[in-house]
This record gives sequence, C-alpha cells and structure tokens, in this order.
Amino acid sequence: MRRQVEVTPTVGTLYHFPDRSLMPNQPAPKIELLRAAYVAFNARDLDAALALMTPDVHWPRAFKGGFVRGPEAVRAYWIEQGSEIDAHVEPVAFTPEKGGQILVEVHQVVRDLAGAVLADEHVGHRFTFKDDLIQSMEICPPPSSTPDA
Repeated sequence: MRRQVEVTPTVGTLYHFPDRSLMPNQPAPKIELLRAAYVAFNARDLDAALALMTPDVHWPRAFKGGFVRGPEAVRAYWIEQGSEIDAHVEPVAFTPEKGGQILVEVHQVVRDLAGAVLADEHVGHRFTFKDDLIQSMEICPPPSSTPDA
C-alpha cells in the first residue's frame, strides 16, 4: 500500500523517485503526466504521447535544430528521428520551478540504427503546461548541473 505524505514543495527542490514508491504531494499530476509521456515515447506509442500535449505544443527538434508546433508536426519529427536514431530517455529527477514549469533530469541514450551508442548523457527537459497538458518542452542543462540545485 502506498503511503501518502503531505509535503509542500519549494521551487528548486530536487525530487528523486527511482523506485516510485513514495510520491510527496508536489506537482504529482504533472509528474505522472510526464512519466506517462516518457513511457509512451520510449515505447514509440506516438498516439499516447501526443494525447498528452496541447494542440499548439511547441517542441524542440533536438537532433536537427529548431522547433515544431502542433502534435502532427511533433509526430512527423519523431518519425523522421526514428528513421535515423534510436533515442531512449529515462527521467531521473523532477524539479518544480517558478511559474509551474518542471525541469526533468533525464538519462538519455542515443544509438544509431545498428545499435552503436552515439550519446549517453544526462540532459534537462523543461516543461510548460496548459490545461493539464504539455504545452512546450525545451532542452537545457540538467538540474544537477545548474546553480542552487
């Protein structure tokens, strides 16, 4: 049985949930939304991942540069990306920020289609939300490499 804990989060607090057994009362619905998005992305369930985004989502073209807007543009980008690389991103920590954003530290492993590792690193994904959906994501340094983290 999961124990519920009442904790008031502070901006800049780093939350680690490696076993997911205890989820303090921080932006839990947003964290669960993000977890579902990462699971769907890693499973290449594009419909499930895109259903978690706003109609005007703003998404980075991480390995190409620039941004795309809207779920269908994100889908096209992910399909293009999947024809060239195999990316797997696993959330490691969540940091609530001012304005309701969440900075996620992810362990990212990128392989070529033959399976050779091209990158194995930790990066940050900063998410903005609207109407309980993902409105935008930007790539940034992970929380552990930013000052005051």
